[in-house]
Order: sequence, then structure tokens, then C-alpha cells
Amino acid sequence: MRARLALIVLAALIFASCRSVLSVKYEYDEEVYLALDGSATVYVNASVPALVALRGVDLDVDPHARLDRVRVAALYGSPVTNVVSTTSSRRDNRRYVHLRIEVTDIAQLSQAAPFAWSSYSIERREPLMFFKQVVGASSGRDVGDVGWRGGEMVAFRLHLPSRVSFHNAQGRTIERGNIIRWEQSLADRLKGEPLAIEVHMETASILARTLTLFGIMIALALSTMALAIWWVMRAKGYPGL
Repeated sequence: MRARLALIVLAALIFASCRSVLSVKYEYDEEVYLALDGSATVYVNASVPALVALRGVDLDVDPHARLDRVRVAALYGSPVTNVVSTTSSRRDNRRYVHLRIEVTDIAQLSQAAPFAWSSYSIERREPLMFFKQVVGASSGRDVGDVGWRGGEMVAFRLHLPSRVSFHNAQGRTIERGNIIRWEQSLADRLKGEPLAIEVHMETASILARTLTLFGIMIALALSTMALAIWWVMRAKGYPGL
């Protein structure tokens, strides 16, 4: 009976923990899909008030105001970035924007004004790649009462292409899909509390390693099959064997 009760309690705790993780909603979320050649796809998902307060963009924080998506795209467009898509949504009486941005060199991303609060570097030193991002001061603009309650969070997430040998994220966990996240309270981000992001990863992508292993396994299987055929034919006394 005690064992069953313990299992029930454990299952409830695990469920609550998973639900908590899945229900995290960020006021600002910067999500980077990084490639080993230094290119990246960047997704920015943020409330309009967060963009105004953190990045100083000139947008109306009124949730009923019309959002000019062309203007939002122009804010993120630059010689080093290509804005692929811009959409919007509503949550908690705030309007949110969602952008997909392509960059050919992540190290140059800070040249685009909305990303200028960060410095980025990526360096190849075999057998590893070293990625670093330091998020600095925010714009700190006052947006008035937009419904923030004090528990809002921001996140910076990396989707990595190869096996990770080191990272400095809180909790030291690598999520399914080779994703690592760094979180900070919105209050700390507004105050400009620095956030340092560092990852060391292998120079061979997971896909390349998988395909190489798959190729080796096929070669071994074919070799074994050929050897078995040769042995059978030899046992049956075929000439020349």
C-alpha cells in the first residue's frame, strides 16, 4: 500500500513538473537554430510592450492598436539579416509578434539594431566549435501598466546541430532535440543584468555522424552477406572457390 501511494505521489510530482515546464510562456523569447557554418535561423517571439521596454522600438503598446507588421519587419531588417516572416497574436491582453529571421553569420547579428544588446562569437578549434553570446543592457523604456505581474520571464534558446560537450545553462539540462535554454526574469532583463551564454560542441553534425554510422552498418551487413554467400558456394564445391 505504501509503495503504491509513493508511486502515485511521484507520478503526480512528475506530471506537475512537466505541466509547469510546458506552460512556461515568455514575454521575450529569442530562439536560434544554429548551423556549424555559423549561419542561423532566429525566431523572436515577444510581446509588444517587451519589445518597447527591452529594445526601445517605437510601437504602440495599446493591445487594441493596429500592428503594422511591415514596420515590425523593417525594424529587424538589416544588411546582415533577412526577415522571412512576421505574424502576430494576442495573450493576456497584450499583442505579441513572431518573426523568423535568417542570418548568414551569427557573429554579425549584433549589427542589426534589435540584437545590438548582445555580442556573438563562434570559433572553430578542432574537434570543437565554441559559441558565446553575452546579453547586455536593455533599453529600459517605461511602458506603464501593461498587465505585468512580476513573474514574467524571458528566454534565449539554442537548437544545436552537434553533440554538446559543455554548456553553462542553469540546470545543466539538454532538452530533447538538442535544445538548451537560458532563462531570466523580465525584471532582471529590464535592469540589464548580464546573461552569459556559452556552448562547446563537436564540429561533426549529429546528422553527419548518424549517416556515417548508418553507412558503416550497411557496409558491414553487405560484407557479412557476401562472406556468407562465398562460404555456402565454397562448401558446395563451386569451381574456382
